[in-house]
Amino acid sequence: MRIMLHACCGPCLLEPWDALSADHEVRVAYANPNIHPLAEYERRRDTLLGWAASQGIEVDELAYEPESWDRAVAGLEDRPGERCRACFRLRLGLAAAHAAELGYDAVATTLTVSPWQDPDAIREAGARACAEHGVEFLVTDFRERYPEATRRSRELGMYRQNYCGCRYSDEESRQQRERRRAERAARRA
Repeated sequence: MRIMLHACCGPCLLEPWDALSADHEVRVAYANPNIHPLAEYERRRDTLLGWAASQGIEVDELAYEPESWDRAVAGLEDRPGERCRACFRLRLGLAAAHAAELGYDAVATTLTVSPWQDPDAIREAGARACAEHGVEFLVTDFRERYPEATRRSRELGMYRQNYCGCRYSDEESRQQRERRRAERAARRA
């Protein structure tokens, strides 16, 4: 099977790549118009590309068009679950269109490595996006591999981000970190 693997970042690519490339022809698509700001997009991309180059892995960087993400999530700014589903649909749709164009059979994603992502939402968005482009969505759940991906990425000195990627998740993550700091401080007091 020829699989187009949508990758969100370098650390999340490690384990899915190993799992899928052992038995399949895999090509990586970096399709992430959600990542904000541009400097963050470039840092994640460069981390991914650096590791991929060291392994001889082919990566296709699809167009970075944040305005397409803005349109996809318009009206969902205050509804994180729905906003994430729209984001998954957009990104996996870009990968599916690319896979279909290049004659690949299926699309998989590294998004399922993260224990903070909703695997059901990813599966639904992926199936829908892939059906629109005539390719299969390969349902994967790599969450059990997250600890190893974390260990390996740290060992490799990879940049590890602390938010999903979009401007809303950046702010939401910042607020969560502040709450946790305040809770720790209150426990120590």
